[in-house]
Amino acid sequence: MSTHPFTQVNVFSTDPLLGNPLAVVLNGEGLSDARMAAFARWTNLSETTFVSAPSDPRADYRVRIFTTLGELPFAGHPTLGSCHAWLANGGVPRGAEIVQECGIGLVRIRRSETGFAFDAPPLLREGPLEPALRARVVAGLGVAADDVVDARWVDNGPPWIAVRLESRAAVLAVRPDYAALDGLMVGVFAACSESDGVDAQYESRAFIAGEAAPEDPVTGSLNAGIARWLLEEAPARYVISQGTVLGRAGRVQVEQEGDALWIGGTCVTCIEGTVTL
Repeated sequence: MSTHPFTQVNVFSTDPLLGNPLAVVLNGEGLSDARMAAFARWTNLSETTFVSAPSDPRADYRVRIFTTLGELPFAGHPTLGSCHAWLANGGVPRGAEIVQECGIGLVRIRRSETGFAFDAPPLLREGPLEPALRARVVAGLGVAADDVVDARWVDNGPPWIAVRLESRAAVLAVRPDYAALDGLMVGVFAACSESDGVDAQYESRAFIAGEAAPEDPVTGSLNAGIARWLLEEAPARYVISQGTVLGRAGRVQVEQEGDALWIGGTCVTCIEGTVTL
């Protein structure tokens, strides 16, 4: 058994109860993979991270990211929340930006007007779905075929499939059949109209069949993948709303700056202490 600094952080909302919570174990050296996975199942959050010294000399720290089902090579709200916790625990970056080491490699993070933002990684898989998979996803979401604008891979570590719908109302109305979507990570999104009356240009939702909480409140990796999809049509800066159906008020900030696509949001510390593992 060992004792470690522990933080629980709210990500993507200024209200500590309206974003996506993240459990962060700091100084996580020496913990086995099995112990980390067991603690992630115990927290029962969408993700739990373990921060340790980097193996790459270019990085400021290393992070391991676990869901209740297993480890992810990358995820968005754990990237921002872990960076926030690392800095609050005395971490000092080598340069103006913070560099995180994780399963997909190095991820750049910077302080932003709204908190923190990460440079969206490139897509590992993109393009249209095979017809049979598309039909399965549409049926599993329970949406009308006429409401589907397009469906594509937006895999940036987590193997996300994104489905674009006709309206924000159609996004909010989705009631997925998780058994039909078993083994898939599926997001839905749509552009917001002025009549929607929200402070965002897009609305999204994220479904992970098999997780303890199969709808993720606010999802950085999915929205980063959607932002890559929208590069040629979206404004240089915009906001994605997520979590509405769950009673959350997540806001993901997207900003294109040269070749970089920054995905950001606010982080708020909710719990600080130690954890014995």
